[in-house]
Amino acid sequence: MNTISCIIIDDEPLAVKLMESYVQKTPFLDLKGSFTSGSSAFSFVHDNPVDLLFCDIQMPGLSGMDLSKMLPETTKVIFTTAFSQYAIEGFKVHALDYLLKPISYDDFLASANHTYKVLNISTAAAPRSIFVKTEYRLQQIELDNIAFIEGFKDYVRIHLADGSAPVLSLMRMKALEEQLPADRFVRVQKSYIVQIQKIEAIERSHIIIGKDRIPIGETYQEALFTALAGSSLLPK
Repeated sequence: MNTISCIIIDDEPLAVKLMESYVQKTPFLDLKGSFTSGSSAFSFVHDNPVDLLFCDIQMPGLSGMDLSKMLPETTKVIFTTAFSQYAIEGFKVHALDYLLKPISYDDFLASANHTYKVLNISTAAAPRSIFVKTEYRLQQIELDNIAFIEGFKDYVRIHLADGSAPVLSLMRMKALEEQLPADRFVRVQKSYIVQIQKIEAIERSHIIIGKDRIPIGETYQEALFTALAGSSLLPK
């Protein structure tokens, strides 16, 4: 799946404009339409199936929650709302995510990347890359080229296996970790995630990748060796 077809549903015009701008900045999203009511969106989707809805919950007439119950299972939903009390109800109808207004582009992109990963898995095609925000653009990074990731509060530094300069992105480690395939990447310390197949050696509580020595946190050792046991790095 190269692109995700989507629509935006919100009874607030300014919210629609903001979400449209976010979709337009995200290369793998293909916007098929924007709607200010659940009923008009349902009529469209009935004749024009899409992969994903960015849907407000509290709307006059047909609410986002009721609309989601009328969709086929193949259509995914990310709820957008200003009211946090809807979160539990949203997940009861199997929403992929729940974005609380005001929605930042960082949160939007993390949710979109997660959706891309889920849809690729459901179509038996493992994701090959991720998109991260770097300064004024989105940069696509091949998963095969990631050696390890280093976290600094609200930033991450993605170290590349091909020797090119690390990529610096304004996002939290947890948000990035959720986008990475769990069978390929493992968190080994609060501030480090490594790609399992890039590990050259483990020596004195450190992972060796090229010239870098990455510390292994005591509380992460079990997860690391469980991941190694499931890879080709340790004998079965």
